[in-house]
Amino acid sequence: MTDMAHISGLVAGGQANSPFEYSHVVTSTTHKSLRGPRSGMIFSRKQFSEDIDFAVFPSLQGGPHNNVIAALAVAFKEADTENFRQYAKLVRENAKALAEALISRGQRLATGGTDNHLMLWDLRPEDMTGSKVDAVLELVHISANKNSIVGDKSAISPGGVRLGTPAMTTRGMRPEHCGLLADLLMRALKIAKTVQDKTGKKMAAFKEYLALAQLEGGDAAIKADLLSLRQEVKAFATQFPFPSRFNR
Repeated sequence: MTDMAHISGLVAGGQANSPFEYSHVVTSTTHKSLRGPRSGMIFSRKQFSEDIDFAVFPSLQGGPHNNVIAALAVAFKEADTENFRQYAKLVRENAKALAEALISRGQRLATGGTDNHLMLWDLRPEDMTGSKVDAVLELVHISANKNSIVGDKSAISPGGVRLGTPAMTTRGMRPEHCGLLADLLMRALKIAKTVQDKTGKKMAAFKEYLALAQLEGGDAAIKADLLSLRQEVKAFATQFPFPSRFNR
């Protein structure tokens, strides 16, 4: 059995090895690199299909949502186009460019880089947790998520932040833009380190200080840094419009 939730779009686009040759059952979500609606799917060899179908409905899941089924049909049709294959190729190129940009700025990535659409930014050499950097990124409108790394003592205080490129690739980002994106990420790290210097290692104190900094009477310098970075993130992102339609 293989779960290809994260890489299903790369598999469809010919940018990752297909698991179907090796697995009796393949599962995937549909809203990640496949960029469809939030849903899931199960593929299986014929001898397992009846049991799996019965286990899903009526045993485990209620009636299907027709709007999601329609959206899945559109996503699958899109995934069978040259436009999508070019998207999948560019997703990997952008991820590699962003990884190299972070490494060139003295940062460490788990596995030393990436071969797909994701990278795991190891913040432990900066004496920082992923939770704190993720909290700052959220305030400046950069979507990421804290993530445990091998060697972490607790998932509650993970050492990394996971970054991916499918969404911004869909909007038009290219490898030449990834250096600026890395600079924005480094700015967020700098803010997180400044706050930690003031509050110590406790996450609760860190979050409270960030919250108070945005209010009247809080840390004016941190508030100004957050506002400035938020504006720069907005300026970076708005040069890449949301697509109104796909070329089919």
